[in-house]
Amino acid sequence: MQAAATKYWHRLDDGRVQCDLCPRECKLREGQRGLCFTRARQHDEIVLTSYGWSTGVWADPIEKKPLNHFLPGTLVLSFGTAGCNLACRYCQNWDISKARTDDILGQEAPPDGVAASAVTRGCRSVAFTYNDPVVFHEYAIDTARAAHSVGLKTVAVTAGYVNPEPRAEFFAVIDAANIDLKAFTDEFYHRYCAGSIGPVLDTLAYVHDETDVWLEITTLLIPGLNDSDEEIDAMTRWIMEHLGPDVPHHFTAFHPAFRMMDVPRTSVSTLLRARQIAMDNGLHYVYTGNVSDETTQSTWCAGCGARLIGRAGYRITGWAIDHGRCRECGRSIPGVFEG
Repeated sequence: MQAAATKYWHRLDDGRVQCDLCPRECKLREGQRGLCFTRARQHDEIVLTSYGWSTGVWADPIEKKPLNHFLPGTLVLSFGTAGCNLACRYCQNWDISKARTDDILGQEAPPDGVAASAVTRGCRSVAFTYNDPVVFHEYAIDTARAAHSVGLKTVAVTAGYVNPEPRAEFFAVIDAANIDLKAFTDEFYHRYCAGSIGPVLDTLAYVHDETDVWLEITTLLIPGLNDSDEEIDAMTRWIMEHLGPDVPHHFTAFHPAFRMMDVPRTSVSTLLRARQIAMDNGLHYVYTGNVSDETTQSTWCAGCGARLIGRAGYRITGWAIDHGRCRECGRSIPGVFEG
């Protein structure tokens, strides 16, 4: 497995090398790896050990990312590597994101090969997902360029925990993103993710204000930890104030995983309560996930209330959008839509 040289690092006076990709800024001696495990110090520089290798590729409905307003009803080629720069105790993909061996990267996947595979499978886009693409920054960018060269769109599923300079370079080649807003307190990020909320809010604002990337947000609600009325109210008020009413927000159900096997599943009533709070605060497009509820997974016109896109799970059951507008009242619907 060939490691790839990276761009964002510098040498320190004490002989260590600092990785500058994300706010963690790991400081490494020769042979050490950062918390993400995939960025390592070799021969006095930082390298990406996972470049060109994947844990696997799958053709998924785009709604699975989840993205409900970006090419709905189309297929996306999903792939990831290994490692993560956060340490969420409840990670639903922990076997990939917390992998501490290169053996899990069993599939060779050069950038042009990923793009060709997406075309062969009838996909309209390529998604960097399963583990956070922040940690395979250079590989993701090269793959995004390869995808664009054959007419594909690119999708990032990320926690947004990244420093400003690499963030700008990364999102310059991304067409749509779902950013995980894990909670709305720094205490939660610190205690359960070994991170902080500030850089995530900065990334949300940056993507919305300074790029053309289509943005959606996901919050996994964990019983007793981030699902109080007060926290959901504060979170959705911030979204309304800083991002506006038209950024879709997905509230998804937690199930016991990794180091939180003793926490119960999220109830449907909790998701519905969160959705109502968000809509009461002015958000137009609020969805539920990881449960079966066609009403709250469908897209409804914020003007006349007509059902625009019917969904049963990841399956499209109805369509009432023409040229990006509601068939009933003609209201423009935010998103990226095909016929």
